[in-house]
Amino acid sequence: MTKAVLYRIELELAREPGHPEGDPAHSYRLYFPLNAEGHIDPSAYRDMPDWCRVVRRRPGEEEARGRILHGPDNGWIFDYDVKTSTDDEAGFRLSEERFVVGEYVSIREDDGKMHVFRVISVRPD
Repeated sequence: MTKAVLYRIELELAREPGHPEGDPAHSYRLYFPLNAEGHIDPSAYRDMPDWCRVVRRRPGEEEARGRILHGPDNGWIFDYDVKTSTDDEAGFRLSEERFVVGEYVSIREDDGKMHVFRVISVRPD
């Protein structure tokens, strides 16, 4: 049996209206186990859910830290406060995405808006 490896994945806001060059100050750091193809490894997640976490940085805000939960319909939820779900964010089809440098992933943030982020770094944690 191979031991699962936790990866540190850095994301930065990609180009969008209001941010024609993207915004490196609007970013996420995700900690997920990945398989050899760069997809989230859900069986490894089951072995280490407490290690899977998120750090969100946005201009003018305090850094937000939370946990990553495997949600319904094979989705992934970023939970920053266990007492409420109003701050939760969701990755869009993260189970299907490849976390490799240069790829793009979408996150529905706590304001309900979908934003696209570019993977800028993936390395074992």
